[in-house]
Order: sequence, then structure tokens, then C-alpha cells
Amino acid sequence: MLAMADKEFRQVRRDRRTLAMMLALPLLLLVVFGYAASFNITELQVEIVGPQAGAVRSALEQLGADQGITIEVTEVDEGGTRATAEEDLRNGENTVAVVTGESAGSRPLALIDGSQLFSAQAAITGLAKAPVDIGTEVLFNPDLDTSAYMVPAIIGLILVFIGTMVTSLGIVKEREAGTLEQLAVMPFTARDIIAGKLLPYFAIGLVDLAIVTTVGVLLFDVPFRGPIWQLALGGVVFLMATMGFGVLISTVSNTQGQAIQLALMVTLPQVLLSGMVFPLESMAAGVRWIAYVLPLTYFVQIS
Repeated sequence: MLAMADKEFRQVRRDRRTLAMMLALPLLLLVVFGYAASFNITELQVEIVGPQAGAVRSALEQLGADQGITIEVTEVDEGGTRATAEEDLRNGENTVAVVTGESAGSRPLALIDGSQLFSAQAAITGLAKAPVDIGTEVLFNPDLDTSAYMVPAIIGLILVFIGTMVTSLGIVKEREAGTLEQLAVMPFTARDIIAGKLLPYFAIGLVDLAIVTTVGVLLFDVPFRGPIWQLALGGVVFLMATMGFGVLISTVSNTQGQAIQLALMVTLPQVLLSGMVFPLESMAAGVRWIAYVLPLTYFVQIS
């Protein structure tokens, strides 16, 4: 037993890539995810429209100071209407839009984007403590149903798995079998070989996108709002980006085991930093910039 353990220690010591992952990766993950692992929203983007917009702005700024939340008033439009406020929310420009009435005594109404689950919950809690009486109405996800938030993100996670891990394993498997060398002497260009390898995975990814989206809508009652072509186009671009990661991993991996290790290193940060688990608004600024580099962050916003 001791001889076998000694052999394994020697093998691990010679495999410097695995050794570095075992020693350095846990520390890196702890530092990065330690700054990301928070559900506390510290920043809200608010638009205020209507004749009494100026007065409500002062009340919201006071609320932010009292609650320790940065309320960023993105726009104050005294001539704005509820229709324009809803359109801005639909376009993702703000988290909250406050619509004020004609007179100073009228009750303002806060329209909250329910598709941003964590920010919506923070907005409802914070507005309940406002120095002025503000009504609330949640749009796009009135019940704040978690499935309406998580199911689209899980669709992106499935595409990450196909595009990154399956693609990299498919290419590395060819290298291990020695067939890449055989293809090199055939009348194929490098572009033909790579495109031919990726095309089946790309097609499977698109089929999976259609299947899981349909199942999510029908089985979990996830509301589908907006043009289908926008989701399809976003899915195509996102799948191409994740497959690019897969190709990159395959170029630096000699075995399928190494490809799996690197694919997990690419996938795990996307799960935790994309806004799928922890809201982007609660992350430290440096960690948030890392999130903006990851493709899954944008697919979560698109979906």
C-alpha cells in the first residue's frame, strides 16, 4: 500500500498541471467566489417619471442613505408616462420605474422588473420603508416565481456543457486515437476539419435549445415574452462562443482527463458569476468585471 501511495505521489508531482490545479485553484476560487457569494443588493437603477418626479427623487435618495443602498436615478422625466416607463423596464434600462401623479398628494406607483428576481425583492423591501407612501406593482413576473428566473439560466448552462465540455472531448478523443494525424494528410484544410468536427455539436446544441425551451415553457409555465428570433439569434451566438472555449481547451489538452479538468474550470465560474446564482448587483466591482467576460452572463440577460 505504501509503495502504491509513493508511486501516486511521484506521479502527481510530475503532473505539474494537475498539482497546480489542486493547490492554487481552491485558493483562487475562495477569493473570487467569496466576493461574489452575496444575495445583498446594494445598488438599484431607478427611473422617475411624471409631474412630481423631482419631489420623489429627493425621497428616494433619502431612502438610499437610510438603508445603505445606492439608488442610481438614471432619468427624471416630468413629462414621461407609464407607457414609456414600462418600455424602459422591458428594455432592461432600469430595475424600478416610479410613476408620479399630477398633484403632490397623489400616490406614486413603483413599477418593478420582476424578471430581475433578487433586485425586485430588494426593491419591494426597500420601498416599504420609504419616507413617502409609494405603491408597488411587479411586472413581467408578478409572483416573483423562481422558475421563471432559473429555467432560462439552466438552458444556458446546458449549452455551456455542450459547447465547452462535449466539444473539447470530441476533439481530444480524435487526437488520442491518432486520427487527427491521418486527417492531416488528406485533402482537407484545417478549417474543413475543425468545421466538420464542430458542426454536429452545433446542430445538437440548437436542437437542445429548442427542446429545453419548449419543455421549460410547457412544464414549468415559464412565460415567453418577446420575439422568438431574438432568443434564437442569442442562442446561436452564445453557442458559438462556448464552442470557441471548447476548441481552445482542446488545443492545450493532451488527454480527455485534462480536457474535463479545464472544462470544469471554465464552466464553474460561469455558473456562479453569471448572475444565475448570485445577482451581479451584489458582487464586488472587480468580480463583476470578470462576470462581464463570461458568455453565460449575457445569455442569462437575453433569456
